[in-house]
Amino acid sequence: MHIGNLEPARGADATTTGHARPRQGALRRQRLRIAGLAVAILGSIVATSVQAQPQTWPQRPVRWIIPFGPGAGADIGARLIQERLQNKWGQPVVIENRPGGDSMIAIQAVLSANDDHTFLWGPSGNFTVHPYLYNKLPYDPDELIPVARFSSTILALGVPAASNLKTVADLATQARAQDGKFNSAAVPGITELAFDYFAHNAKFTTQRVPYKDIVQAANDLAESRIQIYSASYAILRPQHEGGRVAILAQFGNKRAPSLPTIPTGIEAGFPELEMDGNIGLFATKAVPPTLIERIGADIVSASRDKAVEDRLNATAQQPSFGGAKEFAESIARQRATIAMIAKTLKIQPQR
Repeated sequence: MHIGNLEPARGADATTTGHARPRQGALRRQRLRIAGLAVAILGSIVATSVQAQPQTWPQRPVRWIIPFGPGAGADIGARLIQERLQNKWGQPVVIENRPGGDSMIAIQAVLSANDDHTFLWGPSGNFTVHPYLYNKLPYDPDELIPVARFSSTILALGVPAASNLKTVADLATQARAQDGKFNSAAVPGITELAFDYFAHNAKFTTQRVPYKDIVQAANDLAESRIQIYSASYAILRPQHEGGRVAILAQFGNKRAPSLPTIPTGIEAGFPELEMDGNIGLFATKAVPPTLIERIGADIVSASRDKAVEDRLNATAQQPSFGGAKEFAESIARQRATIAMIAKTLKIQPQR
């Protein structure tokens, strides 16, 4: 009986095992399909998370590094929208003034940080001229990515009020008579290049006075320690309004609404004095394109306010709001102008 009961059991086991093998194969394939689906879902979640990262930005304070001291046109403009962006982003926007080094101190600080919370705020002309001035640059200008255009700073040509010079022609005549003895200062970048282009065509030379913080040159101009100063009108404005500095010309192709009595260089008979400051925000390549687009849109949105525009006009800065594409196009035009001036002056990198 014991043996007889075992035989059917063996037969049942054999039958069950024979059917289990295909079932186990199907089960194995099903598990593989589920595992594959899980991997695909996980990959999708990771990709979505990566794409969504800009939506969680910023996670900490955002730094805007400016290559000038307080009071410069770029500094004034940044502070006009600082609070608006802080409210929108939910994080502080920290403005750091890092003047000196022909703007390279500020530029290298941004590039060294190489993250999506550190940006350069300032005129593109501060670095578009560097390839014409330096034999070897410590950075690649193409590493600075346009994010948003904010304004076009009005540049101006100032002299001490005590000099009694009334026109650009008067200045050129007296500078030629001084035979290179005039001291001058100019904001590095396109402002300096435009002045050199003007001096070349007016056939005079000056002794250039270097400054760590070029904003301080306005005080020396007021005291007649230097005779000519080319800078943004925002820098010259306090001394001009105080009657200690005379503005002979503005560099724009038309008069700024806030400076209706001051002629342009073109009107003064010196078309070489035409150059607009091109101010905005720059990022590094660490900032993804989707985030650049978002930040640019936020800056344009925060800028479109009559109070902001009125303040810009009051400091001789023309509102010129635009995203990354518009900013990049204006920089390309500026580079073409600089290349023409460099060729005319036969500029060779000397530093």
